[in-house]
This record gives sequence, C-alpha cells and structure tokens, in this order.
Amino acid sequence: MEEQKRLEEFDQNRGLLFSIAYRMLGSVADAEDVLQETFIRWLNARAEDIRSPKAFLITIITRLSINQLQSARVRREEYIGQWLPEPLVAPAAEGDDSLSIAFLVLLERLNPTERAVFLLREVFDYQYPEIAAALETTEANCRQILKRAKQHVRAGRPRFKTSEQEHDALLQQFQETILSGDVATLASLLTSDAVLHADGGGKGPAVPNLVHGAGRVAAAILGGTSKFAPKNLVDRMTQINGQSSIVTYADGRPFGVFAIQVRDGRIAAVYAITNPDKLARLPGLPDAPS
Repeated sequence: MEEQKRLEEFDQNRGLLFSIAYRMLGSVADAEDVLQETFIRWLNARAEDIRSPKAFLITIITRLSINQLQSARVRREEYIGQWLPEPLVAPAAEGDDSLSIAFLVLLERLNPTERAVFLLREVFDYQYPEIAAALETTEANCRQILKRAKQHVRAGRPRFKTSEQEHDALLQQFQETILSGDVATLASLLTSDAVLHADGGGKGPAVPNLVHGAGRVAAAILGGTSKFAPKNLVDRMTQINGQSSIVTYADGRPFGVFAIQVRDGRIAAVYAITNPDKLARLPGLPDAPS
C-alpha cells in the first residue's frame, strides 16, 4: 500500500519535476535520466525523512540536476562547435518565456547553483525557505545568489517583451525570405547586431562559431541552406519550447530547427539546431496545413 501511494504521488508531480530538470539541463535525455534517478531515490527513501512529498521530490531533482549540470559542462567544453538546448515540442504558456531556446541559452551564463535558485524562485515561484532547504544553504545566501543571477540574466534579456503576434509574423517573413534566397531582404529583417547560433554537434550542418551582424548572418543562413539542405526538404511552423519555430524535414524526419528572438521589431538572434541526436525525439513530418 505504501509503495502504491508513492507511485501515485510521484505521478502527480512528474510534470513539475521534468519541467525543473529540463530547464536546468537543456536536454530531454538528461532530464529523463535525473527524473528516473529521482524516482528510484523516492521509492527507497525512509518515510520518516519525508515531511512533504512535493518538497522532498523537488529537493532530490534539484540536487541531481546541479550535479548533472556540473558534469555536463565538462562535456560541453569538448563539444564540437556551439552547444544549444535540445528542442522540445511544447505549446506556449501565456506570459512565460522560460522554456524558450533564447532563455535557456541565456541561463548558460549562470553556474549550476545560480541556475537552480533563479529557476525555483523566478519561474516556479518557490519561497526562500523552501529553496534554502533544497540546496542546504541559508535564506540570506539564496537571496544573494538570486541577486547575482538576475543581474546576469537582465544583461542579456530584451528590455521589452515581444507579442506572440509580432514574433510569429517575423518568423513567417523569415521563412518566406529563406525560400526566396534574397540576402538583402533577409538582412533587413535582422537587427544590425544580430547573432546566429548554430548547433550541428559535428554531425549536422552548422558554423563552428557565432556569426555577428545582419549581413553576415543572412549570408551564413542562405549559404548554409543552399549548400547543405537536401533537395526534398520541407518545413512546418511548430510550437518548439513554447514558441513558434520552423522545423525542416528530409524524408519525413526532422532535419533542423530554426528559432528566433525578436527585439525592437526585428530578429536579434537566430538559433539553428541540426545535430541529429538532438532532433531524434521530435515527431516526424506532420500533414501539410489546410
């Protein structure tokens, strides 16, 4: 009976736990790994150690995610080219950009503990006593950690939020312009300091370093498309990490993901993910829109 109750309590919190782990790690595979380890530790925990099942589970997955992120950062230093989060098919939540590719890239500025405190407080709205208990530190220390984290995040975040309508309209123009192959028109959609982030992981087409500037970004995107895109490539607008994005398909399988960040009515950043390992969990080609 006790085991059945624990199974039910874990299932009730599974979605929340995955949300924390994925935002911490930027990887579906790693998030699923720490979720599984959390489940094992939950089943084996002593009843007297559990005051609140939800708080206990959040503590486990937060600590495991910090440990996983510390080892993941070592792996990322050996990663070929740029590292971007693994895309996740997920609809938008109104007013919440904490799942977006751009936001997860921004979180890479934080160390693992800063990332945990920032997410638990700013995204999941946990109180300082709960966060301090999860991280085995003091409330005062949590406040200092959060202050530093917010400064790092604020420095890279657009001052004003973009509406979903403006974002999607620019993405549509971006998609159409890529198909037209016009470098000047594509550059006109970008901010002068636009940045291209491209993650091929050494297995898919990508540029090894960041590309800066509207003209260079436009040329890199169109040059890469003409050089590497299969002849039978098709694309669809899909909700990726809570925002409309472009997913391209070759022979029915995902070939690449394009996400954008908008600032002041133009595209400030393009995120291109072509590493096949990171696209393996995305569904195949959906039917054409009617």
